[in-house]
Amino acid sequence: MQKYQGLIVSDPKIMMGKPVIAGTRITVELILEKLAAGETIEQILEAHPRLTREAIQAALAFAADALRSDVVYPINEAAK
Repeated sequence: MQKYQGLIVSDPKIMMGKPVIAGTRITVELILEKLAAGETIEQILEAHPRLTREAIQAALAFAADALRSDVVYPINEAAK
């Protein structure tokens, strides 16, 4: 069983089907963007009181599983 089962859901009627934290409209994408921008988990929790630390960890586990698939993601290297 995945660590995020029951915490991450997708419904075409909510946020165009993007994966969200169950019971919210907070997308996995938003959580990843905030962490990538340098926000701490504590700052995210403060800004979104309905979130839990467990939900943020579930979002990270979901993203890791999504990237584990056999899809190739071309990344253009910056000019050297």
